[in-house]
Amino acid sequence: MKALFAHGAHDLRLEDCQPVAPGPGEVALRMARGGICGSDLHYYHNGGFGTVKLREPMILGHEVAGEITALGEGVQNLAVGDLVAVSPSRPCGACEECLRGLPNQCLNMRFYGSAMPFPHIQGAFREELTALASQCVPAGGLTAAQAAMAEPLAVCLHATRQAGDLLGKRVLITGCGPIGQLCILAARRAGAAEIVATDIAAPALEAAKTSGADRTLNTAENPEALAPYTAGKGTFDAAIECSGAPQALAACISVLRPRGTLVQLGLSGDMPVPMMQVTAKELSLKGSFRFHEEFAIAVQLMQKGLIDVAPLITHSFPLASFAEAFSTASDKSRAMKVQLEF
Repeated sequence: MKALFAHGAHDLRLEDCQPVAPGPGEVALRMARGGICGSDLHYYHNGGFGTVKLREPMILGHEVAGEITALGEGVQNLAVGDLVAVSPSRPCGACEECLRGLPNQCLNMRFYGSAMPFPHIQGAFREELTALASQCVPAGGLTAAQAAMAEPLAVCLHATRQAGDLLGKRVLITGCGPIGQLCILAARRAGAAEIVATDIAAPALEAAKTSGADRTLNTAENPEALAPYTAGKGTFDAAIECSGAPQALAACISVLRPRGTLVQLGLSGDMPVPMMQVTAKELSLKGSFRFHEEFAIAVQLMQKGLIDVAPLITHSFPLASFAEAFSTASDKSRAMKVQLEF
């Protein structure tokens, strides 16, 4: 079978990879769709991000869905032919963090397509995959394209949970890429009364309107667009920062009301934090990293029609056209979520 390996910056290769027969508690899958994530683009453009660098060839991809082709011994509640969303998260279940109920913080995490550990954890952009049955959530009623959106949606459901009770609250979301769009959808489903979204690109802001933002602000055209929301001691009850930009982090803090909550979701390098405002307004500053039980919830929300991810899927390409797919995904002026077809 073929798999998409990253050898370094701007060095992607479609190469042969040996399939593995499913063992006890595992299933074999014929992959159907895979979404190109921001981290995949970091590996493509830079060979990694921050201190995480490729040190060996690594198969990319962690937003995937496929069809079960074989069951390993002892697998129940799944059947050959089932379309499933495949969680890339494989915590060990035995380390200190797992045992205290934080599997997303697992000390021995095996997350598809991650160069954090060495040897790297190989990803899921391949024609066939063997996975744990526990990773697979039946996605009946969804298209493979929708099912492959379960992973980024789960990320945003976890971030929304970190933000706390949003019922009737005013929420700011900074950064309107795919994660920002899904955070808008998740915050609205959580009961947010008003959602304001910011970005520096007009197409992303137009998409944010479609996703349900009440107001969108272009901070490139108007760097002071959030200034009215600093009145008094701030306006918003919660903010979810999705861009990873230092300016956005500072802006969120300036417009939050006393005892508001800021969730930092966007990943970049270390950023300066205006701590005096955090202290004086008694703000809660939280990180949000990956997900766990939210993955199955994401599938269920899509199946029930409570969250519609279809408008965010703007392009799809055959696996053999991976170069065009990654080029398109890198062009934020015309693409939101780009997927590969296996």
